[in-house]
Amino acid sequence: MTENRRIILKSRPAGLPTPENFALESVPMPVVGEGEMLVRTLWMSVDPYIRGRISDRKSYAPPFQIGEPLDGYFVGRVEESKSGRFPAGTHVFGTGGGWRDYHATDGKALRSVDPNIAPLQAYIGVLGMPGQTAYVGLLDIGLPQTGETVFVSAASGAVGAVVCQIAKLKGCRVIGSAGSDEKCAWLRDEAGVDAVINYKVCGDLEAALAAACPDGVDVYFDNVGGAHLQAALSQMNFFGRIVACGMIAGYNDNAPRPGPNNLFLIVGRRLSIQGFIVSDHGARTDDFLADVSGWIREDKIRWRETIAEGLEAAPGAFIGLFHGDNFGKMCVKVAE
Repeated sequence: MTENRRIILKSRPAGLPTPENFALESVPMPVVGEGEMLVRTLWMSVDPYIRGRISDRKSYAPPFQIGEPLDGYFVGRVEESKSGRFPAGTHVFGTGGGWRDYHATDGKALRSVDPNIAPLQAYIGVLGMPGQTAYVGLLDIGLPQTGETVFVSAASGAVGAVVCQIAKLKGCRVIGSAGSDEKCAWLRDEAGVDAVINYKVCGDLEAALAAACPDGVDVYFDNVGGAHLQAALSQMNFFGRIVACGMIAGYNDNAPRPGPNNLFLIVGRRLSIQGFIVSDHGARTDDFLADVSGWIREDKIRWRETIAEGLEAAPGAFIGLFHGDNFGKMCVKVAE
């Protein structure tokens, strides 16, 4: 093979991204230097945080540049190695690849994959960045205690579903919100969530949450922001903790929307709100992999995936995140 396909950022979106903001192009294959490896992308991840990186604005990660390829989390196979880190044939996962067929790397940002624990694509989901986001956010920031009530928005998503199940393992009562009856049924019947809210049909989200948690909420894991944050604030118990993981409801807004009008509750109820980025918590990776791998072996963690086929499907899969097209982790299968 002499050509390497990749997805580039063609233009910056105004509001919701469209397929026209991306382009598929072919370029020469990368040259592998000493100390490097050629890695073939097998599975790649599309994640909501990428929305911030395709805009030209200051954020915790630099924006992608027009005409340049995107990158992100992926699972791949080492095809050629001039490095002692991983030999050819090794399956690896990490970041810095994806959105292309092949790339050359020194492998310092990669880990080897054990396909005996879970399918390869699980390493961009439950055993990857989304799973570690759930693990660190809930345990290190939410600090759940046995008997407490945990509310999770976007509870059937790649992060939310893991949060729900870890909270149950820690002896908590869990309320989750999702956008379809099918997702709510899975949360209740497979993930063991105690109460579920279909926010698209419940009418008054604040009233629905109040009915689901008559004793209030101790920990709110926020993936959505907006109306979910407002509803959660109204039900927070004294000294409750809000884990600010994401606010996807506003990612495509062209102008800031009004914030919750009940922020005064933070003071009177002595609430703690902390945002976090999982890349700041690399020291927890070994603990995360050990714990979650063990829970998977014991059949205590379950997950769902939505799979798009082919590198060319990546932009559509990414855009679909903002329409709720994914059930669980959105994965793109690039190659066998």
